[in-house]
Amino acid sequence: TSISGPNPILREIATGCQAEEWGFVVAGDRRSPADFEIEGCRYLDIEAQRSESPRYGALCPENSYVRKNIAYLSAVARGADTIVETDDDNLPLTDFWRRRELSLDGRIASALGWLNVYRFFCDGFIYPRGFPLDAVRASQADGAREVKPGTVLCPIQQGLVDEQPDVDAVFRLLSGEAPPFRQGAPVILDEHTWCPFNSQNTMFSESVFPLLYLPASCTFRATDIWRGFVAQRLLWTCGWRLAFTQADVRQIRNPHNLLSDLELEVPVYLLSRKIAETLDALSLPSGPQNLTTNLLTCYEALARIGAVESSELNLLSAWLRDLSDLGWTSSGV
Repeated sequence: TSISGPNPILREIATGCQAEEWGFVVAGDRRSPADFEIEGCRYLDIEAQRSESPRYGALCPENSYVRKNIAYLSAVARGADTIVETDDDNLPLTDFWRRRELSLDGRIASALGWLNVYRFFCDGFIYPRGFPLDAVRASQADGAREVKPGTVLCPIQQGLVDEQPDVDAVFRLLSGEAPPFRQGAPVILDEHTWCPFNSQNTMFSESVFPLLYLPASCTFRATDIWRGFVAQRLLWTCGWRLAFTQADVRQIRNPHNLLSDLELEVPVYLLSRKIAETLDALSLPSGPQNLTTNLLTCYEALARIGAVESSELNLLSAWLRDLSDLGWTSSGV
């Protein structure tokens, strides 16, 4: 999504997509310029979004980051078998344009709880947005944990972000600049091992397209974190895993009011642990054929604990119907 006009980063992404023969979709909003145009970019204004997504588009709130859900549907409509999402302030590095392999050789980490993946790529004090604050101190040794090498199917892969990584407002207000990441093999989270992931630089394969869904009835700073917890839980039901890979974009961060970010992140500070515990306790049928049913079950559970509103189920159902109408069906990787 973008509410700004065409900027140098969006133009760089468009140029790269043309060179690599990738599709490039941007969802606008009411505050986006009416004359938005970049060669090599499919731009969706509000009216185009309603056409692309007849059910969800009629319900999706305006002036909301979750209009990105309609951009996902637009990509699916044009035959995408992989979706790589990013933001309009992330400058792609050379490795961003690599071919994503679903079967990854990496470091398999098992924690049976919270694991600070950033610590596997960085020696300094750092943790990802969404990590429970009461677990941060203990997590600073996580990079030294024992892991085992292995090859695993990872249909969701979170790429790290250099220079301005995804940390919360508490970190930015108290710690200032984040330490740099180093290169390293992917870190793959085993079952019942939790780490937040975001929507800044993330790949989803076709088999898990329903897990792209961003909830609307929570704050902007919570939506991708809630989505990530649900996605991790549902990957386990299919025998698949989440991977974190070394940084392949550099963020030149748009201006933020950190106190406003802090206010929007309060639910994240208070509910991340409860959401993981709630999802972990669910009894869910296994197999890709149950992915969409399990997705609805997870959001019903989030509504019960107040992480989203009950109206979220109507939005999710509409989005899944649009996705189904585009021909998506459950399958293996």
